[in-house]
Amino acid sequence: MPIARLRTNAELAAALDDVRDSPRDAGTVTLIVARPAKNEREVLEVGQLDQVVGLVGDNWSTKPSFRKLGKPNPAAQITVMNIRALRAICDRDDWPLAGDNLCVDFDVSGANLPAGTRLVVGDAELEVTADPHTGCSKFTKRFGSDATKWVNSKAGRELNLRGVNAKVIRGGAVKVGDVIRKA
Repeated sequence: MPIARLRTNAELAAALDDVRDSPRDAGTVTLIVARPAKNEREVLEVGQLDQVVGLVGDNWSTKPSFRKLGKPNPAAQITVMNIRALRAICDRDDWPLAGDNLCVDFDVSGANLPAGTRLVVGDAELEVTADPHTGCSKFTKRFGSDATKWVNSKAGRELNLRGVNAKVIRGGAVKVGDVIRKA
């Protein structure tokens, strides 16, 4: 289901400076989203990150991955997206449609969070993986082709506008408002 109002190229381009101004060392968790089943979203105030299942209540551990020949991709256990990029793409009511587990006011660019970077969020610790997180056909259906082109553009890839993939190193609780920072 697409969102009510698709953003234009001009609107998306105008948001790049705001995204670039994201906090670099420590930010804030703004939204936690579990995907209990295909096309379902559950917004959580508190989530439990687990080394085996990822976000408890999310379908990651039961969802087959194309890259891993039908098994869950351990390098894409948790998805983390910059809330400023998401805010540029859609209105708040539509944020969960992106399906990212953690939406944060934090610089998730490749320059700030290269693969291997450890992040402390709430009581948990994550590690950013090298697997790219890009806009796909589902993203296009929900947010439009301009949004997909924006997140997959050169600037979009540098800033990781679609977000980053991570794996859980240490499980623990995370809640909206928690700090996310480099370990």
